[in-house]
Amino acid sequence: MRIIIYTKDNCVQCNATKNAMDKKGIDYQLINLDHEPTHVDALKSLGYRQVPVVMAEQDHWSGFRPDKIHALSQLAQAQG
Repeated sequence: MRIIIYTKDNCVQCNATKNAMDKKGIDYQLINLDHEPTHVDALKSLGYRQVPVVMAEQDHWSGFRPDKIHALSQLAQAQG
């Protein structure tokens, strides 16, 4: 399963999301919008105005969402 976290420097919710995923052993790719701003327009076109934005295969959301992270963990375990 491919998971991308769009983040920015000094973002508390971004750090909380990364830490929660690390604790659950979820692999992810980081894209820092401060260093790669070309992704901002695509995220805005999806209606996102805050980071982090998490993109998983079938789901995406913004903000720190422990419930969604838990669901990803369950899905990853089920896929083995």
